[in-house]
Amino acid sequence: MKGFLFDENLPARLTFQPGLPVISSAVLGASPSDTRVWEHAQRADLVIVTKDADFSGRIILHPPPPRVVHLRFGNLRRREFHALLARVWPQVEALLKTHKLVNVHADRVEGIR
Repeated sequence: MKGFLFDENLPARLTFQPGLPVISSAVLGASPSDTRVWEHAQRADLVIVTKDADFSGRIILHPPPPRVVHLRFGNLRRREFHALLARVWPQVEALLKTHKLVNVHADRVEGIR
């Protein structure tokens, strides 16, 4: 893993510092397709961070790279969003070492191999 690719509907700027660089999918142009995001993440060895369930389905069928972090909580205010991610992110990064999919819920984090 060389970094995190945040899907288009997520903030590219975070109020905490992940262990690896964060890149916005906006670098791929306006509204890149899921396939384009997937292929870019695969080539660059990036972890896709998304609220889009399509990526979770795809990672179940294919071996990494890329790996996927699926944010499975409802809409939050920006401050709450950042606070939740800051709190769970060390666990997310630890799980990514051995899991291809990490689901982040409002009350728990789970890894799927």
